[in-house]
Amino acid sequence: MEQILGSSIGDFIFVSLILGGGAGFLTGQGQAQGWAKGRKVIPFVILIACATRFLHYALFGGTLLSPTGFIIDLVWIGVCATVAFRMTRAAKMVRQYPWLYERAGLFGWRDRPSATR
Repeated sequence: MEQILGSSIGDFIFVSLILGGGAGFLTGQGQAQGWAKGRKVIPFVILIACATRFLHYALFGGTLLSPTGFIIDLVWIGVCATVAFRMTRAAKMVRQYPWLYERAGLFGWRDRPSATR
């Protein structure tokens, strides 16, 4: 398993899942708060994934250029960023335009029945 991840399981959980996922989540929230398009999150996700690979290498002696570890980090951070982006955007739409939209689940919104014609 260490060959696939490029580091030990504990290091992977701490750096990739907790630190990287948290950074991705905050990145998604920040982009949604600034009304940025969803695709603007992608470059930040790639940079965070690079940073997590470097932290594995610098702090724990892991493999710096582990392709599978990088892809796993990239997917996990991307999922965290996307979830945060959609949650924040849905909350912001409902909070900012309460006369037009109502909540439709955790990730969406819909037109209010009184707002449609």
